[in-house]
Amino acid sequence: MKPHRQSLYKAFGCALRGIVTAVKTERNMKIHMAAALIVLIAAALLHLDRMSWLFLILAIAIVFIAELINTAIEAVVDLISPQKHVLARLAKDTAAGAALVAAAFAVMVGLLVFYQPVWEWIQSMTN
Repeated sequence: MKPHRQSLYKAFGCALRGIVTAVKTERNMKIHMAAALIVLIAAALLHLDRMSWLFLILAIAIVFIAELINTAIEAVVDLISPQKHVLARLAKDTAAGAALVAAAFAVMVGLLVFYQPVWEWIQSMTN
């Protein structure tokens, strides 16, 4: 039997529904969305170069990907193991740890990208 293949349009719809649901239901996704918006506005105001934009967008994408995977793992674990179990906790904690590592990476990228332009802006304000 050949597996059913959904149309590309429906596949994108399902993916978009997953992203929207995660943003609506997950506090950390809302926090990351707000942080990403602030970072992108700051990058535009500081007229960052293309390479800086690349690093910022890459870091933001990695955080979103990690949070989406974390959300999916939590949902699957809750579905198959509604009772508390040490392995369920391990899976959820490990997925959350991956999201934390991604967020820490994004903070480091932000510090490296914004340090010089912000310092120069501060210097220009004090002169």
